[in-house]
Amino acid sequence: MTAATETRHAEITVAVRQPSTHLALVLFALAMGGFAIGTTEFAAMSLLPFFSRGLGIDEPMAGHVISAYALGVVVGAPIIAVLAARITRRTLLIGLMSVFAVANLLSALAPSFGWMLAFRFLSGLPHGAYFGVAALVAASLSPPNRRAQAVARVMLGLTIATILGVPIANWMGQALGWRWGFGIVALLAVATALLVYAFVPRDRLQPGASPLRELGALKRRQVWLTLGIGAIGFGGMFAVYTYVASTLLEVTQVSPALLPMVLAIFGLGLTAGTLVGGWAADKATMPAAGAMLLWSAGSLALFPFAAGNIWAISLVVFLIGCGGGLGIVLQTRLMDVAEDAQTLAAALNHSAFNTANALGPWLGGMAIAAGYGWTSTGWVGVALALGGLLVWLIALLDDRLSAAARRSRAHRIG
Repeated sequence: MTAATETRHAEITVAVRQPSTHLALVLFALAMGGFAIGTTEFAAMSLLPFFSRGLGIDEPMAGHVISAYALGVVVGAPIIAVLAARITRRTLLIGLMSVFAVANLLSALAPSFGWMLAFRFLSGLPHGAYFGVAALVAASLSPPNRRAQAVARVMLGLTIATILGVPIANWMGQALGWRWGFGIVALLAVATALLVYAFVPRDRLQPGASPLRELGALKRRQVWLTLGIGAIGFGGMFAVYTYVASTLLEVTQVSPALLPMVLAIFGLGLTAGTLVGGWAADKATMPAAGAMLLWSAGSLALFPFAAGNIWAISLVVFLIGCGGGLGIVLQTRLMDVAEDAQTLAAALNHSAFNTANALGPWLGGMAIAAGYGWTSTGWVGVALALGGLLVWLIALLDDRLSAAARRSRAHRIG
């Protein structure tokens, strides 16, 4: 961690920490928001075969609903982070969850495909800003050498959603109708707003906080490269996960009753990857990112070969889920390179994540529509993971060249 980063961390800590703060309760409140967001984000993918029939569209077309949510995240994260620069983080978190609750309730009531697209876009707007601000609050309340693990505990809400929330939403969608899968998320979002109000300590605005200062993150090359790693590299996981329910039904030919079990297995992998990613990011951030991308490419390559057998595909889905730990690593990397534009950079990580969420399903749907079959999403995923690895190599080289240039200037001055 650089001296500037350490100074910035200390400033945030002073502004947020209060003597009465109980870290476990704060992280639980923040993680509940992750649980709500994770449930709606991933449940929408698992419910795709059901709401496509309910709205009278085919499954590749229904994939646009997933992309609409992702586009909302991409657009909403930077705009909210900049415009809300003079709003305290606790107040912002409560407001974001309130909007999220209303948007998901509207999604549950959507009368047509067009309205569903609009409401899913609206639902995505608070997503990135919530996770970005929640990550900063969690990191600010933790020792510098454990900040990535604190962020990972917040993100556990999302991963546990893939174990519990998504299977439950999928079951409700099958038993009661797909609209219940979105309605339950609205209730979770209301619960989050109440928990944040109760447990997250009041904070003060950062000295000099302004939209202009936040926009300073966009001037930093390493910020853009880190975002590029996520925007491309994460797409592989989403290319497969979006259509995994359809693959299980059409290729593996399992009973719909088994879908929640396989989705929960993915969640177990995502949880394991998040915990390992938080630990690895605190040790060596960039090597951890490269290792995660290689892991993703390898596990995605196994998917086409495993799709014919329920036991094999369950194992591979677990391995693919483990690659999701990349998100924690990149979130930590952005804290290191964003300097004093922390909020925008943290929120943009989720814009990148959901750029991948839009890119992966779109490319996977194109491969399926072109006649390459449901398992072709695995090869699409491999290509995207390797693309992210290429951006990682560029970022690593740029970082080393910049460090060498700084040492050279210091030597000449000395």
